[in-house]
Amino acid sequence: MALDAGITCETTVNAPVERVFAIYSDLENAGKNVSAITSLVLLTPAPIGKGTRFRETRTMFGKDATEEMEITEFNPPRGYTVECRNHGCHYVSTFVFEPAGPTSTSVTMKFKATPLTTPARIMSALTGWMLKGTIRKCMAKDFEDLKHAAESA
Repeated sequence: MALDAGITCETTVNAPVERVFAIYSDLENAGKNVSAITSLVLLTPAPIGKGTRFRETRTMFGKDATEEMEITEFNPPRGYTVECRNHGCHYVSTFVFEPAGPTSTSVTMKFKATPLTTPARIMSALTGWMLKGTIRKCMAKDFEDLKHAAESA
């Protein structure tokens, strides 16, 4: 299965939606809140919102991977979308935050990688099924880290 079919990660955080959204969208402290992020540099001035661009470096497959990303939708505290283009693909990550009780929040992230070039389409067809599990594990670890940060705040 190719990555353009998408991957979804969900969790419930024992914290109010406003706090959870604030932690998940806190780019300035992302390296502190997410263990896989080794560096995050804002490329546009604060405040964080639609149009914010940043360069994130994280450990993937045992190596540093750097992507330049942009927030393309920002609707506090309900959700936001981050997009980037690299390696012949268009990547979209959408986060949705919904109250799950008086002091809990349901968080859903949908990730989609759409190949735009012929080489990217070939690689997606050949290895997409393999990468899907690895990406799902990375997303789950990020969620675990962010859940801990939100519940500890």
